[in-house]
Amino acid sequence: MKEVKEMMKLNNGIECPEIGIGTYMLTPEQAENSVREALRMGYRMVDTANAYVNERACGRGIRDSGVDRKEIFVSTKLWPSEYTNPNAVDETLERLGLDYVDLLYIHQPAGDWLAGYRQLEKAYREGKARSIGISNFEGKYIESLKDKWEIVPQFIQVEAHPYFTQRELRQTTDPLGIRIMSWYPLGHGDSRLMSEPIFAELGRKYGKTPAQTILRWHIQMGFSVIPGSRNVAHIKDNFDILDFELSEDDMSRIAELDRGERYYHRTDEQLSQFAGWRPSFEQR
Repeated sequence: MKEVKEMMKLNNGIECPEIGIGTYMLTPEQAENSVREALRMGYRMVDTANAYVNERACGRGIRDSGVDRKEIFVSTKLWPSEYTNPNAVDETLERLGLDYVDLLYIHQPAGDWLAGYRQLEKAYREGKARSIGISNFEGKYIESLKDKWEIVPQFIQVEAHPYFTQRELRQTTDPLGIRIMSWYPLGHGDSRLMSEPIFAELGRKYGKTPAQTILRWHIQMGFSVIPGSRNVAHIKDNFDILDFELSEDDMSRIAELDRGERYYHRTDEQLSQFAGWRPSFEQR
């Protein structure tokens, strides 16, 4: 059973918080507020992306939080339109107002994704990214990349929750020490998952909500988790998961929920669309 702690060690030796604030689908104003308030209440990881068009807002939230930059693990992602832009990393850092990020991903296996990965490796070597990752590179995509990478990534960000635990992917990533960072960690708000009797039962046992129980499950699976919200009360509740531990029996019972059922089904047509779309970045 995993030790109850707040940090995980990555395969390059650096440490990363187990839980962070996600900013997907947040407007710049919402992202700035959520990031600032999350950091003030104790979060130490922020996840954003070129495609979320709120990187400048996240940077403002980081600066306004009053928390020392060195204490914050900042994660962002290059979008496929930027993979062949030689200035993509510097432009991303400029939007964030930072000299480096702690984790830099390529967001989708679309366009010239190998050129994108080479940008990550270059940023890593130059100290502009302390770790690197791949997002949504499951199945054939990670298998193809494995033959080409010069630096093994530290993270893969993918959909993961008790209905879809990424069993197949973990057979590839675990031996390499590649960590999973979960998106849709609460099942994309699916009431079926949140209403599973096991989570109500364990919530009563530990004095936690079903959502807190599920987020705790992610951590004990060895995943890093980035629930997002514009509601400060929800942000606070999501962070209140570090003071209890699910038992081995609890984890075994939750494992029985795994249906191999994902919520997001990406198509090849969507990948083509991703390659042709460029974010309208937030202006200064």
